[in-house]
Amino acid sequence: MPFTLSQASSEVLPPEMGGSDGENRWTLNFGPQHPATHTTLRLVLELDGERILRATPHIGFLHSGFEKLGEHLNYNQYVTIVDRMDYSAPIYNELAWHGATEKLMGIELTPRCKVLRTIAGELGRIQSHLLCVGAAGLDLGAFTAFLYGFNQRESIYDIVEYMSGQRFHTSWTRVGGLNMDLPDEATFKRMVKKFVNEDMPPAMADVEALLNKNRIFVDRTKGIGVISREEAIDWSLTGPMARASGVRRDIRKDEPYLCFADNWDGQGAPAVDFKVPVMSTGDVYARYLVRLEEMKQSLSIIRQLIDIIPGGPVNVSPEGKEVLPPKDQVFSSIEGLIQHFELIMTNRGFEAPKGEVYGCIESAIGELGFYIVSAGENIPWRVWTRPPCYINYQVFPKLIEGHMISDVVAVLGSINVIAAELDR
Repeated sequence: MPFTLSQASSEVLPPEMGGSDGENRWTLNFGPQHPATHTTLRLVLELDGERILRATPHIGFLHSGFEKLGEHLNYNQYVTIVDRMDYSAPIYNELAWHGATEKLMGIELTPRCKVLRTIAGELGRIQSHLLCVGAAGLDLGAFTAFLYGFNQRESIYDIVEYMSGQRFHTSWTRVGGLNMDLPDEATFKRMVKKFVNEDMPPAMADVEALLNKNRIFVDRTKGIGVISREEAIDWSLTGPMARASGVRRDIRKDEPYLCFADNWDGQGAPAVDFKVPVMSTGDVYARYLVRLEEMKQSLSIIRQLIDIIPGGPVNVSPEGKEVLPPKDQVFSSIEGLIQHFELIMTNRGFEAPKGEVYGCIESAIGELGFYIVSAGENIPWRVWTRPPCYINYQVFPKLIEGHMISDVVAVLGSINVIAAELDR
């Protein structure tokens, strides 16, 4: 059975918490076997009948050890680990990790790399939101909407596989650039344009037609899991969770990076133009609508960049000794061959300067950041991460308090919890 039901003791639920005289108070394990908890989340609900008096989230079912692994791998090897944190859109973890590393080392990316990273990041945002919106509908019984969203995720996987060589865990970024340049820029542009102009718009229209005015979906999400603007700030919420409650905060605007900053190409190019969707109701329905609009804005960002991809290298100059030299140099010169092995060999590699730094980006879920402490070696001395799922998940007891058991899946789906970001 997915649930274990037992009568709660008076110590678990004191009378001042409300409800009946104790005859109808229960402790219910919701998950981790429940489909809506993805076998990795456990919620201990304390109930009066079917009304929730208190909820206690439990994490720790994956035992990933992501942060500790960062102390044993060099700055490029660790990208394969961060890929597995928010696995719904792995490219985001890479952008955050190597963005923080490049900030520590004072590396300025090439214009071509900035554009490609920005496009990949917005594809990742759409990828994550499609899963969240689709799964939120699926948890409430809207199976068709889930299929519409998941079909388009497959198109993104096709693009990601073409540009990185890997379909799921891309491991695409490197310190100072990328693992590889585009195999063929014309083919990449054709794939991306087909997705943003032909595939994605009708799919979004289908999802909106199915859910936006669906009586069952609206009744199950409007007025459910409400959090005010002040509460969202007090709980340090970011991303769609905060913006649905009226917090106008987006790192792409407030602390711009890549092509979100003016003069990103060094020749006066303006930052990409997009709007930050904000609502004020702060309920499950508002978070759903914010994610829909963010996908539309991401499509607009990609359209602005896809036809102006600069030429030139995707990596900074190999003379800096942080990036691998081009293959033709490896095959034709002793210097290139030596540098290649100096970076690849596990007991060699480049050394980062001593210091500490925090770098962050705006992921699809919120502020995703890494704090790095360097002792001047080829591996970090200490790595911490600020995963938005972990921060946003803490507000779940507040959101669900006083609601019915049936509301748990709606509220949980609106947070967009990726369990691998919880267990660090």
